[in-house]
Amino acid sequence: MRHLLIVKKNSSIMKTVRIHEYGNADVLRLEDIPVPTIAADELLVRIHAASVNPLDWKLREGYMKNMHHSLPLTLGCDFSGTIEKMGSAVKGFRIGDDVYCRPAVERDGSYAEYIEVKANEVAIMPKSITYDEAAAIPLAGITAWETLINKAKIKKGQRVLILAASGGVGSLAVQIAKARGCYVIGTTSKVNVDFVRNLGANEVIDYLSQDFSERLTDIDVVLDTIGGTVQEKAFKVLRRGGILVSTAGQPNEELGIKYGVTCESVFIGPNAYILNELRNMIDDGQVRPVVDKVFRLEDVKQAQNYSQSGKARGKIVLEIAS
Repeated sequence: MRHLLIVKKNSSIMKTVRIHEYGNADVLRLEDIPVPTIAADELLVRIHAASVNPLDWKLREGYMKNMHHSLPLTLGCDFSGTIEKMGSAVKGFRIGDDVYCRPAVERDGSYAEYIEVKANEVAIMPKSITYDEAAAIPLAGITAWETLINKAKIKKGQRVLILAASGGVGSLAVQIAKARGCYVIGTTSKVNVDFVRNLGANEVIDYLSQDFSERLTDIDVVLDTIGGTVQEKAFKVLRRGGILVSTAGQPNEELGIKYGVTCESVFIGPNAYILNELRNMIDDGQVRPVVDKVFRLEDVKQAQNYSQSGKARGKIVLEIAS
């Protein structure tokens, strides 16, 4: 496979992956652009690693045009890195701090050597993990936390069903729900059954050989990352008064009324508070990020195609700086 060529010109120029038009992976361009400047309330972070999310290739293909991004656009929804510069109004950080973040979606992203980011969006990185592992946390971790803790308000002893439990969001959601004392059930393919069980799931259902909607009843919470007909089946397994939270669009309100359940959807932005909570859980050994494959920045096309294949176990990471 042909690799994109990286050429570093000087310290005021950085490498970045941008799109100038919407389309397949061939529209990804590795380019040299100026290192960004920062405002008084911002940080300049040297990025060590960025993760590859389904949102990235959905943005690339134009599914998110309603978010009013301007082109050219640097992709990338989360990162780990080291603070290089601080704005004059920034407090609570020091140059050299290792941080991780899910930056604001309306700005240029993290497929780059440097990023300017609001200081209040950033959190100190967990001490017990690598840059690659830390980059795998922000988008998926904030999403899992928002769905389970803030929306569903999970409680000890509840029965929680996590659809696509081996994915980026699902693999973290299993661990968060288990740490909160829930009885966790996950769906995945046969090849990942043991993987999801080792994350802490009490039950794992191979969706290719078993129909979870025929097997399960009295579920308190469903976390849906799939949507469509799979989401429709999930309504059947919930107890009356239960809740379905989806990352795949607003659930069908009519089905919610029919089955007597609450429907919620989430689309998350920056959240340093959640990242701080996750840092504590990670350093306490309650949650561990799962990195499936690591690619070089110049192999971004291959990385996004792998993400789009739906075969990733946990997260995909781009290494940008050592």
